[in-house]
Amino acid sequence: MAAAAHGHTTAAWTGVTIAFIGFGIAGVAMILPSVLLTWAGLAVVLLGGVVGKAMSMAGMGRQPSTNVYTHEEQAALAAASASA
Repeated sequence: MAAAAHGHTTAAWTGVTIAFIGFGIAGVAMILPSVLLTWAGLAVVLLGGVVGKAMSMAGMGRQPSTNVYTHEEQAALAAASASA
């Protein structure tokens, strides 16, 4: 099985960065006791998810693997490696 990409894409990095900023805002808001700022931080966290998904759908996310073989190709590769 091929190694997973684990989100090493522009879409993933952007979404996580925006969400991280939102968590920071919400964390500061809890220290300051500001309910409005807490909700604003949580809204930024959700915005990070939306932006990441939108960028992924726009083609900046993980691309389909080119290492996918049909059953016939897999059988041919197995036969070639068995005969070698």
